[in-house]
Amino acid sequence: MGNRLEVTEQSARETGVRLASTARAVLGERVAGVAAIEGSALYLLDRVVSQAEAELLTRSLVDPATQTAHWSTVTAETALQPGTVEVVLRAGVTDPVGAAFEQAAAMVGMAPVRVRSGQRYRVGAESPTDLAAGRYAIEALLRNEIVDELFATTVAQARFTTAPDDVTVEIIPVRSLDAVALHGLSRTRGLALDPEELVALQDYFRSIDRDPTDAELETIAQTWSEHCSHKTFRAAITWDDGTQVVPLLKQLRDSTDTIAASFVRSAFVDNAGIIAFDDRFDVAIKVETHNHPSAVEPFGGANTGVGGVIRDVLGVAADPIATTDILCFGPLDTPADTLPAGVLHPFRVRQGVVAGVADYGNKLGLPTVAGAVVHHDGFTANPLVFCGCIGLRPAGLQLEGQQPGHRIIAIGGATGRDGIRGATFSSTTMDATTGDVAGASVQIGDPIIEKLVADVLVVARDARLFSAITDCGAGGFSSAIGELAAELGADVDLDTAPRKYAGLAPWEVWLSEAQERMVLAVPSGHVAALRSICTDHGVEMCDLGSFRNDGQLIVRCVGSTIVDLPGSFLHDGRPQRQMVASHPTAPEPYGGRNDDAIVANAAQILLAVLAHSDVRSNEDIVRGYDHEIMGATISRPYQGAADDGPADAAVLAPVRSTSGRGLTIGIGVGYRTGDIDAYRMACASIDEAVRNAVCVGADPDQIALLDNFSWGDPRRPETLGKLVQAVRGCVDGAAQFQAPFVSGKDSLNNEYETAAGTCRSIPPTLVITALAIVPDALRTVSSDAKQAGNRIVLVGGHGVDLRGSVLDSVLGIDGPGSVPGASVDAAARYRAVHQAMRSGLVRAAHDVSDGGLLSCVAEMCIGGRLGARLNLVDGSLPNGVVAALFGETSGRIVLEVEPSDCDAVLALTGGEVIGSFEHEAHVVVTLSQGPVLDVGLADLLHAWRGHVVFGGFA
Repeated sequence: MGNRLEVTEQSARETGVRLASTARAVLGERVAGVAAIEGSALYLLDRVVSQAEAELLTRSLVDPATQTAHWSTVTAETALQPGTVEVVLRAGVTDPVGAAFEQAAAMVGMAPVRVRSGQRYRVGAESPTDLAAGRYAIEALLRNEIVDELFATTVAQARFTTAPDDVTVEIIPVRSLDAVALHGLSRTRGLALDPEELVALQDYFRSIDRDPTDAELETIAQTWSEHCSHKTFRAAITWDDGTQVVPLLKQLRDSTDTIAASFVRSAFVDNAGIIAFDDRFDVAIKVETHNHPSAVEPFGGANTGVGGVIRDVLGVAADPIATTDILCFGPLDTPADTLPAGVLHPFRVRQGVVAGVADYGNKLGLPTVAGAVVHHDGFTANPLVFCGCIGLRPAGLQLEGQQPGHRIIAIGGATGRDGIRGATFSSTTMDATTGDVAGASVQIGDPIIEKLVADVLVVARDARLFSAITDCGAGGFSSAIGELAAELGADVDLDTAPRKYAGLAPWEVWLSEAQERMVLAVPSGHVAALRSICTDHGVEMCDLGSFRNDGQLIVRCVGSTIVDLPGSFLHDGRPQRQMVASHPTAPEPYGGRNDDAIVANAAQILLAVLAHSDVRSNEDIVRGYDHEIMGATISRPYQGAADDGPADAAVLAPVRSTSGRGLTIGIGVGYRTGDIDAYRMACASIDEAVRNAVCVGADPDQIALLDNFSWGDPRRPETLGKLVQAVRGCVDGAAQFQAPFVSGKDSLNNEYETAAGTCRSIPPTLVITALAIVPDALRTVSSDAKQAGNRIVLVGGHGVDLRGSVLDSVLGIDGPGSVPGASVDAAARYRAVHQAMRSGLVRAAHDVSDGGLLSCVAEMCIGGRLGARLNLVDGSLPNGVVAALFGETSGRIVLEVEPSDCDAVLALTGGEVIGSFEHEAHVVVTLSQGPVLDVGLADLLHAWRGHVVFGGFA
């Protein structure tokens, strides 16, 4: 028996009404009678506290101005009132809130107390049927069975992991297994190994005349996983006609080597790519995916995705300064009864992912400065979460590198049963059982610990206390230590590793992906100094062993040797995957376009385009993130007269730099056209990312790129063919702009197998991130229109490409024509635009992308609260009026230019004047025969941001 504390916000009723409204919109008639779902925070203590202790805790944890506290003592038999449901984290799931409560109790002098956190929900409804409907809404939208226990009849109980230590080291008999049994072993243990890899593993252990331990088998599986070894991108691929394909990763690396940009400091060899910034600093950048975990547990998956990519930047000894996120969800109006078994509703996924992203970076004091949000049916079962981080490190920093005898030091969080087999889990197709078998793959982060770890690393780096560093990501210690020891070997003793709780098997300690841990190589003479820094910052540190000089990885735990493997086999023993790609066949368009009808209804179609989920404002998400922490954000995600116009890219001026330079992050997201032409999609994505950066003032000759591929099962030849096409598009796009790739990530097997055995794959999705230098951070250009009378200049010509456009999505067709691809002279054009900006000739700039020219101009008007008048000559439109208004052809930018500067800008850029901004709050389009569109600014605003609701759920 123990105490419980319930903390209720004064706004709980208002929030509960909004939540019920959202539940009705998402779940339909089944919850029509639910008027409110009010929540309050719940803390379950493992003992009864005194009144004095309760008063101390209340003063420490509860804000009397906005919250009320209620203490109670209950037993396991205490019944809940009808319509009350309690949700508490399961035993063993990382609970940062509970841990913070325990720390607060210790700080006020209380005896030790263990705490589990949760939520208590009260359903506002009258009939028993509606009360039950409220419980259904809570289970569907607010509870995840993998990490939460639900109590609906009796009060929640705090359950803590109390299992005794597990010292078992299992020997797995593989030498005697036939092919069928080997496959069964792989499937049963979730190894995700190919048949050829299983044979190579078996042959190795036959050669040394013994069977592997469980830890060795799991170590090999995670090291050889798609997630860690990128075996598709390293595969030997042939087209189905026998033509050889250069391995995909080699193509990307060779592209960077060929470009040979002088500003690249490190590409593809470290945890993050690194480029030069100024005389004092280099810049590190990495973008990671956390797709499978976010599908299973949205908050934890996204949360630890952010934490993991921040650790990638810490893993190159850089100081994180900002984060990015690109999020892909299913449609929010998806009927709940159409979801496959085991799939969370897109609203539940989006709610958890958005909260998980916000919870991590901002708590570390990092602004979230760039990103995108898209919705598509293909992401319903497989949401995509791309998390990025940018960091600074001293210019020219060189670490000595690990040497024999250097100590293997781990700092940060303790090890628990979280993230077990995460690398192999992320390398498989999901199905209805994924939640059951992958529960241990779920990770919950603790950003406060990561902040302390980051602070330790800065001090230790500047004192030159470590010789090498990496993060504990996929595979945990097995990956981090295994990679650092790949050539030297290592002696590791896991007994010194701190545990969150007892009961972990040795292989689980070795493989756990528990968060907030970094591994360092430290010369023996520096260990004491590092320990002192860790103590000062309240960070745990453990000495796990030392590096050898014979290449052998030896791991011991509880007196047993659990791993004894040569690095040569672990890292080079995997057979190269042999794959066949077939040339994709573009699907035939299934719908035509009635151009006359589109022109006749252009006003209504423009409003529908602005309201489309790929175009509309994402303020309801972005305003929940702090994009100004650290005070370095010059250009923000929203700008203009009312600070609600869309920016093309954020600009940062790092506060420790004195060069006056800025950084910008442009993003290109391709997914709507990948099934039609993956090559052109890749070219267009690079163009969009570069174009976004150029629009805010970036130097087009100082841009580095990152690629993130999220694809279906590459073992399907046509799916692989699209991936090969996309990589070729990336290589050609990088060459066009002379913008080298410095890092990348592939996330494959993003598919969901239904109970009927059919697979639902995501559309081929490519995210390109452009990291660029802005020569003068104080002379950036924004997208909002500035002044009536200024000219609207279109650079790059009129639209041609309509297939895969937002227009087609709005019309519900797949119309004819081409999809956007490369614009052959875009690089020279962007240099000209940049020169015009540097000369002070450009008042505003906005890229023409989703929704086409009309959408672009409308967004500029929204930002500046001005109108616009466009005058188009029918005969000069190469593919007609509809393509001119809504086409998404690459390489185009709209500029706002003062009349006196027009001739100079046109001479530089080759653009054309197509209209002017006006005081009258309307967007008007006139063709040769007269006006074809006249839409008021109020209607444009309502379409673009009318869905936005703050302080609750949209």
